Amino acid sequence: MNIQSQIAANKTKTFVLMAGFTAFVVIVGYVFGVALGYGTSFMWVAVLFSVVSSFASYYWGDKLVLAMSGAKPAKRKQHFDFFTVAENLAIAAGIPKPALYVIDDTAMNAFATGRDPQHAVVCATTGILSRLDRRELEGVIAHELSHIKNFDIRLMAVVAVLVGTVAFLADMFLRNLWWGGSRDRDDGRSNGPLLLIGIVLAIITPILAMLIQLAISRRREYLADASAANLTRYPEGLALALEKLGKDKEVLEAATNATAHLYITNPFKGKQFAAWFSSMFNTHPPIEERIKILRLM
Repeated sequence: MNIQSQIAANKTKTFVLMAGFTAFVVIVGYVFGVALGYGTSFMWVAVLFSVVSSFASYYWGDKLVLAMSGAKPAKRKQHFDFFTVAENLAIAAGIPKPALYVIDDTAMNAFATGRDPQHAVVCATTGILSRLDRRELEGVIAHELSHIKNFDIRLMAVVAVLVGTVAFLADMFLRNLWWGGSRDRDDGRSNGPLLLIGIVLAIITPILAMLIQLAISRRREYLADASAANLTRYPEGLALALEKLGKDKEVLEAATNATAHLYITNPFKGKQFAAWFSSMFNTHPPIEERIKILRLM
């Protein structure tokens, strides 16, 4: 599969996942609302709440992530390759050069954040800057710039709203059921079967929503890899960088569960879960698979 077809395939799969996720949220909200006797108004209240709660994180999330990571502005003289690679690739990608930050940590990793190309940040650890050669660093920075150009941060913000909506719907349903009961039951009628379905959905939907979110996140990593290869015209650079990243077993102490999905590779090195459970709840696709795809381009 060539680079362009790989990009197209990943975009299509992301669209399918997003469409399915949106339909999933609507169906769940409808079932909860009807089971409690509120109809569709129940769902729209939850959507409004999730959008409002996500507004601040959308506009100020990048500053929060940088603060949580202990990142400092990069210095051109000290991080010359970082600056020049980012400048050259930003020109090639047709986007403004993002603000550059550095995390003082010997673990190898990098991430991009910001709501759009005009308000974007690329952050790298001192470990990755010191241990990659220039062609490998180009692959990594191209990957992060691809996240920015592909509006992945904005997409994941929308996904976060959908996940938050599902969680809020489930919480509202269980609280209303526990404390207030349903309107139909208050009127003397029983919603037995539908209420039972609602209870089961309230328990499993937050988990399913998180799994869909992780699947979309992993798909965007594949897309960023393909876009990076298209940008540099040298897939091997990113493949070699990923090989080095895969061999680095140092956990990035600055990373948290809230920021782990932003990094180019799992900053926890798979230590938070084990075996098959890890692959299901991992924010990143397997490095070996990513390298294999890059070398087939």
